Amino acid sequence: MVETMTTASDAAAATPSAQPAGDVVLSVQNLQAWYGESHILHGIDFEVRAGEVVTLLGRNGAGKTTTLKSIMGIIPKRSGSIRFEGKDISRASSDKIARQGVAICPEERGIFASLDVRENLMLPPQVRPGGLSLEQIFELFPNLKERLKSQGTKLSGGEQQMLAIARILRTGARFLMLDEPTEGLAPVIIQQIGHTIQRLKNEGFTILLVEQNFRFAATMADRYYIVEHGKIIDGFANSELSANMDKLHSYLGV
Repeated sequence: MVETMTTASDAAAATPSAQPAGDVVLSVQNLQAWYGESHILHGIDFEVRAGEVVTLLGRNGAGKTTTLKSIMGIIPKRSGSIRFEGKDISRASSDKIARQGVAICPEERGIFASLDVRENLMLPPQVRPGGLSLEQIFELFPNLKERLKSQGTKLSGGEQQMLAIARILRTGARFLMLDEPTEGLAPVIIQQIGHTIQRLKNEGFTILLVEQNFRFAATMADRYYIVEHGKIIDGFANSELSANMDKLHSYLGV
């Protein structure tokens, strides 16, 4: 397993509803996963601490999205240990994992095309106390308030991504898994998404981010893990970034 690195953010203050900063909230050990007969994950090991943004980096097909879906219980054929806030969720169903305070924002966004913005926002139930109100959502995403009556098909890619993130914030989750939130978006929208993630971090959310856009991830991540062929092959803190740029070029071609 890649050794965990300490960062300045480990000591950052958390909100009352979050665990104390520095506590391990997610621990993944020897995670194996299959799509049918295809063995995709071959022993993933990593940790995420309270209040961190941890980024999984890797090329297409490395196993990053499969890792998120396995943690969320979306991929049923999996083995290994997944512990969230000290509880074993390795064999829990997705709805039970959601009730623990975990949420995933998938790469495909999952916006209901025939529903307007308000209906999309109100669709998921609040599974835990502390879900953001519509007023708080609109403070984070003013565009959504302006498009409240617009159907999903009428939204731009950036607006759909904002809506997808906003929707999971309504559930009460404090551990957010974001899968390629910048994929296909214009630079100005990517910047807005980045500001939102940074603000959520400042408010005590813990975030596991999957990204190919390393330059975007570097603006907010505390630590990085490199995924290749279904394994974690390296990991380092943001403070060690400069010393690892040659490795990143090799791993990612950035």
